[in-house]
Amino acid sequence: MSKRFIWAVAYGSSIGWGAFILPGDWLAQSGTLGAILGITIGGLLMLIIAVSYGALTAKFPVSGGEFAFSYVGFGKYFSFITSWFLVLGYIGIIALNASAFTLLFKFLFPNFFEVGYLYSVAGWDVYLGEVLLATFVLALFAYISTKGSGLSGKIQFVFCSFIALAVAGLLLSSFFTGDFALENTKPLFAEGNSWLTSILLIVAIAPFMYVGFDNIPQTAEEFNFSANKTFKLLVFSIVAAIFTYIAMILLTSWTFYDQQSIGGAQWITGSVVQNSMGVVGMSVLAFAISFGVFTGMNGFYLSSSRLLFALGRANFIPKSFSKVHPVNKTPYVAVLFVMVTCFAAPWLGRTALEWIVDTSSVSVSVAFFATSATAVKIFSKGKEKNKFFTSFGILGIAISIIFLALLLIPSSPAALTVPSYIVLAIWIIVGAIFFATQFKKLKHLSKEELDYMILDEKPDDKKI
Repeated sequence: MSKRFIWAVAYGSSIGWGAFILPGDWLAQSGTLGAILGITIGGLLMLIIAVSYGALTAKFPVSGGEFAFSYVGFGKYFSFITSWFLVLGYIGIIALNASAFTLLFKFLFPNFFEVGYLYSVAGWDVYLGEVLLATFVLALFAYISTKGSGLSGKIQFVFCSFIALAVAGLLLSSFFTGDFALENTKPLFAEGNSWLTSILLIVAIAPFMYVGFDNIPQTAEEFNFSANKTFKLLVFSIVAAIFTYIAMILLTSWTFYDQQSIGGAQWITGSVVQNSMGVVGMSVLAFAISFGVFTGMNGFYLSSSRLLFALGRANFIPKSFSKVHPVNKTPYVAVLFVMVTCFAAPWLGRTALEWIVDTSSVSVSVAFFATSATAVKIFSKGKEKNKFFTSFGILGIAISIIFLALLLIPSSPAALTVPSYIVLAIWIIVGAIFFATQFKKLKHLSKEELDYMILDEKPDDKKI
């Protein structure tokens, strides 16, 4: 994999659908300035955490990312906990991409998929037609993943380049369409919330918004360049994501539109672009979202299935997860597990997006904590001692704890809701069942055997 391809995987996965679907929600929660500051602060915090990812990837250039890092730092049990939470984060993002695709079609073809009314969830009507569309998208990408026909590096890079150009073009057009005015950005912070609360509501979900840069370490074994260049790619992908999010927030906020015609819109950004830029602007936005969903689902199906495959191969979960297709050589059981798990999301309606965003943020924050803690342990002593990496690792630990506190402390403005806790509880129970079935096998595996399966180190290797 070339540097361009790796950057495209990280950038495309980081922004995915969120940059185009969620700005309206963020403006309602935090106001224009609150959302921008939250996005920017969250991105800068990700850059601090990325230092540990870059350092560990350069030292351990093996596939698995956080799975391998946490194993090196704290052993097999801690590694299992970290990886299981991370799988939930990845799966949640796949489900969200499918839901975003459904929302796009719902906007472009009103009432076409609103057939077969089923029920309402938290005020959102669920229709069988929309459920079937999301299910089809999930199944399609699962099929692509099992066939091993993921996008080539060239196409991935082209798609991401189009997304970046589309966002730049839409932002530039917003100055000359409708009635652009900075006055339209008010309120700068959400009414009813303090400026600090407005910012923290966005900062708390930064792990969800920027997850995707960690797909770079997941594919370290397939680099056609030195792993020492990993950090630069991490920085480029995160910075590009920051600018993309800010651009979409601004054009949604300051572009004049008919308040009456857009009132109660399910997708604010889409309504703004359609009202101010017409068919051309909406077409550009639709292609950008489609490419974002396509590259995001492709990337996270790849990452989640590989992570499950690695867990199965090392006997952390049932061995069946490590089965590969006899012809395509892909971990088809892991892919099917991801697909079936994601099938639940469309039945919960758009309200479930917030629940999944919150649980994904918790899951990814656990992985960030594990990686930062491993960096501190590896680089704080011995011949590997490095004060720079150790200092940033300590900062990464603190940042990860802050993320978790914002989400898990009940009095926090960004605290999880009851449905989000239920999702987390179910996932923990499933993980506990898998772990219980594998405990005896895992307990009797020697360090040498695990080093070989996880780090690709033979008994005579002396890397550690």
